[in-house]
Amino acid sequence: MTNRMELSGTVAKDPIRSQSPAGVEHCRFWLEHRSTVVEANLPRQVYCRMPVVVSGLRSKELTQELVIGSHIKVSGFVAYQTGRNGLGKLVLHADNIIKI
Repeated sequence: MTNRMELSGTVAKDPIRSQSPAGVEHCRFWLEHRSTVVEANLPRQVYCRMPVVVSGLRSKELTQELVIGSHIKVSGFVAYQTGRNGLGKLVLHADNIIKI
């Protein structure tokens, strides 16, 4: 099975950095994507806002220059996460970030 996603867009909220009790570095931010795609031979405006998390040794390296408005391409895997309020969402767990 394959679980791989690549999404480009703009950093929509300031990155939040944290460290787990086990000492693992994390950085969380929201990525906003806007584009036009062709579906059923018609142009369609696409918009999404997705939470992104970067964890581990490369977290600081990949996110140190990110600020609101940074244009980036993110790749990684997608996982379902349930929040404290009981609502679920898809989260992009990034392993690579490129400024564009």
